[in-house]
Amino acid sequence: MGNQAQSDFRLTVLNPGGRDPQQQFSDYAGEINQPHQPTNFHAYAACTRGSFQRDLKSALGEGTPVLLLLRGDFGAAERALAALRKGGRPVAVSLKETGLHQIAQQLQHPARLARFVRIVQRADGCIAPTPEAADLYRAIRGNADRVAFIPTPYPIEDERWNFSARITDRSGIFVGTREWDVPSRNHLGALLVASELSRTTGTEVTVFNFDRARGARLLTDLGFPSGKLRILDRKLSYPDYLREIARHKIVLQLDTSFVPGQVAGDALLCRVPCVGGNGAIDRLAFPDTCGYARSIEEIGKAALRLLMDEEHYQGSVIEMERQASPRLAFKVVAQELAQFFR
Repeated sequence: MGNQAQSDFRLTVLNPGGRDPQQQFSDYAGEINQPHQPTNFHAYAACTRGSFQRDLKSALGEGTPVLLLLRGDFGAAERALAALRKGGRPVAVSLKETGLHQIAQQLQHPARLARFVRIVQRADGCIAPTPEAADLYRAIRGNADRVAFIPTPYPIEDERWNFSARITDRSGIFVGTREWDVPSRNHLGALLVASELSRTTGTEVTVFNFDRARGARLLTDLGFPSGKLRILDRKLSYPDYLREIARHKIVLQLDTSFVPGQVAGDALLCRVPCVGGNGAIDRLAFPDTCGYARSIEEIGKAALRLLMDEEHYQGSVIEMERQASPRLAFKVVAQELAQFFR
């Protein structure tokens, strides 16, 4: 990994009391089979050869700056912040769930909101994986001092994590969402657009269904063309999930949650164009096809062109890496994190 950021900066990401076990990322993204993939908040640790911790004592023992994740009632995070600062560790904080609907759900209780405000004001700074979360932190801190939007990186420069398939082997639409009961995910809308595209082009559509009989009935009622709906009903390992995406021509979603954008990030690792979605990764890696400031009709037309225009499709596959690398590559984000903590 000689082309990675040559820096002695390492970051510890602490999720106090969380479920993910301790994980060292001594080889950056590392091999593809790991306890947790180097994505989302784990990626901040991975791009700096740092570690992900759930135990405060272990985080203190690392002797590095800490990104403290806020979750639940924020009580464990508040206690961890006090201990880390007493131990002389620079500490930035971030909500663990940063979609707008998730932020609203977490902060609707007065006591929890008051604790959140205290933590944000007392921390050395805030790191946000979305521009919208950064705006929230700036409002609470009273200014832009020590607040940064730093997108969650993806190891696009690491060939071990290049899951792309030959363009000639790709076919079909992969629907990237699966949550029927979260309105901002717009899963139903994505399925309706996919169904129309399938009728227009004869393209097969792949969707996950973990809602069993209820989900199967809902999918049946949408009237997909006969034989054009492929349903996956079991969870896959992350590498197998990426291989599944890679066999498709496009990833389609209509998510308007302003999330960090893992659906788009997964598509990026597979070099598959992602259409729709307004997450941070969507906007940075797929600015010409993301859902930000676009109507559903415009998103459908963008998807149709990718399915039907081979020259345009090939150009889009080449362009995505050029768009993504300056903001999302591991070495770039590692440098941003090092600069932030300096």
